[in-house]
Amino acid sequence: MNSLLLSVASRLLLALMLLFSVFMLLRGHNAPGGGFIGGLIAATGVAVYAIADGCAAARRVIYFDPPNIAVTGLGLALLAGLLAGPFGDPWFTGQWWFINTGDGGKGIPLSTVLLFDIGVYLCVLGAVLTFVFAFEENV
Repeated sequence: MNSLLLSVASRLLLALMLLFSVFMLLRGHNAPGGGFIGGLIAATGVAVYAIADGCAAARRVIYFDPPNIAVTGLGLALLAGLLAGPFGDPWFTGQWWFINTGDGGKGIPLSTVLLFDIGVYLCVLGAVLTFVFAFEENV
C-alpha cells in the first residue's frame, strides 16, 4: 500500500502495541492477560505494519523467522513444565525463586509460570505471523 499516513501511523501503532503486549504478558499472573493475549496483540501490531509497508519490511522488523519464534516459544513452555521434576513436584507445578534485593524483603520473584507465559507469547506470536505472512504474500 502506498499511503504515507498509514505507513507513519503503523510504525507508531506497532510500537504502542508491542509495549502493551509486554504489559499484558507481565500482568497475566494476577489479573486477566498473559502470554496468549500478549502474543495476539504483538502479532496484530506486526500485521498492521505488514499491511502498510509490506511483508519484507515486517520481516526485517521482527528479525527472526516466525516458525522459529513459535518453536522457541514451545521449547520454553516445555522447559517450564520440566523444571518441576528436579524438585520432586508434578509436571508443570510452578517453582518460585526470589532474587535478594538487600532491603530486607523477600526480593524480586522469578517463576516457571513467567517462563511458561513467555513461551506461550512467543508461540502465539510466531504461529500468527506465519499465517499472516503467508496470506499477505499470496494476495
